Amino acid sequence: MLLNLVIAYWIFSVLLGLWAARRVNTSADFAVAGRHLPFYMVTATVFATWFGSEAVLGIPATFLDGNLGSIVADPFGTSICLILVGLFFAAPLYRMRLLTIGDFYKRRYGRTAEVFCSLAIVISYLGWVGAQITALGLVFNVVSGGMISQELGMWIGAGSILVYTLVGGMWAVAITDLVQMVVIILGLLYISSEVADMAGGVATVVQHAADAGKFTFWPSWDLKAVLAFVAVSLTMMLGSIPQQDIFQRVQSAKSEKIAVWATICGGTGYFFFAFIPLFIAYAATMLQPEMVARLMQTDSQLILPQFVMDQMPFVAQVIFFGALLSAIKGCASATLLAPSVSFSENILRPLLPPLNDRQLLRLMQAVTFVFCCAVLAYALHSDASIFAMVESAYQVTLVTAFVPLAFGVYWRRASNQGALCAIGAGLLVWQGMIWLGPKDPLLAPQFAGFLASLAGMLIGSLLPQYLPHNHQVHDQLHRGEHGHSAL
Repeated sequence: MLLNLVIAYWIFSVLLGLWAARRVNTSADFAVAGRHLPFYMVTATVFATWFGSEAVLGIPATFLDGNLGSIVADPFGTSICLILVGLFFAAPLYRMRLLTIGDFYKRRYGRTAEVFCSLAIVISYLGWVGAQITALGLVFNVVSGGMISQELGMWIGAGSILVYTLVGGMWAVAITDLVQMVVIILGLLYISSEVADMAGGVATVVQHAADAGKFTFWPSWDLKAVLAFVAVSLTMMLGSIPQQDIFQRVQSAKSEKIAVWATICGGTGYFFFAFIPLFIAYAATMLQPEMVARLMQTDSQLILPQFVMDQMPFVAQVIFFGALLSAIKGCASATLLAPSVSFSENILRPLLPPLNDRQLLRLMQAVTFVFCCAVLAYALHSDASIFAMVESAYQVTLVTAFVPLAFGVYWRRASNQGALCAIGAGLLVWQGMIWLGPKDPLLAPQFAGFLASLAGMLIGSLLPQYLPHNHQVHDQLHRGEHGHSAL
């Protein structure tokens, strides 16, 4: 019965996405919903995009293995990332009226920087989308009682998400995200209230966690521990800023003001609601300690769904798995669309003969299909945890794309030469430390790569310039010459 209801909800959500596809007539409709989304829809799609499998399964599992300090990357780093985007990047990027974030690198630094940064951004999505596909397989396996293998569940999940993302683009993502945000919020609030009653109240669970040392956040005052803490924080906090999915939500807004405040509100909402699965998972350690101990030795990501299956009434099971599927599907569809649009616009389109808008739309859809196949293959052959997949996804953008973006927006002297030096230095140091560095370095490879990227930008921009460059884009960006009105 549970499986039938879950499948029914899944079919409904796919049909909703197909219904939304009626609005897709141009490449701008597919990529950024024609820049027509109101405040509540942008907020919902920011929240739902980030509230995926890692929030419901990955973060609680990592928290149970460690403490609050173990999840500094997510939700702390990711929430701050969204708030930083709203405060410092949403307005200037919205004014530029671009289709992808790769277009920013092209206009600010030229074609070479566009290609390298766009490739880095596309590659970073393999881990994130792979985590969602892995989680879908896990959910179908659990709710079917093992009748559906995790691998088959991954095929089913990837295929159904592809269907409506392929035809509906950003409009389908936005409309389904709105419904899914409501399901996530109401579902998790209901489940947490039920669990609180079973465990003796919220205060009892919180006190038990405090006594167990679960609220320890800051690292020990050891240089290596502090540097590791900072590296993990920055990977998500800064590495996830130059991402196409965030940029799409900014560009999809009806106005600059909506772009700013919806991003901030979505990030703030994500931070607070990310703690509800933590509460439920920790309560499980009090109510089913034997089950938790067993799964901690095998797959701690199964603790939350297994607890719901064992301890919660049928209605709560339906609500929980509906909320979980909503979280995963919202994240997966958005993160499948983002790199496909970026790769089409910034890598393939300049290599092809001139395309009209209809041809560009078909190209984006074809790339979406290919990228979905690539992600499915990656997820099927990866043995990394959901949390690890998501956390590692942003290392490449931290060391290559963040510094050129931040300096391109806020430093007038940032030059083409400086951007290429930043990209090259960050990439070489990061990969050099991974392949040739010590096994237990003082600086994490991605942190060393970030510092090298920063140095590359400063040195490359301040030295005599050997590449042509002008600062017109920076000046226009801050004067707002690209306009503030919505399309």
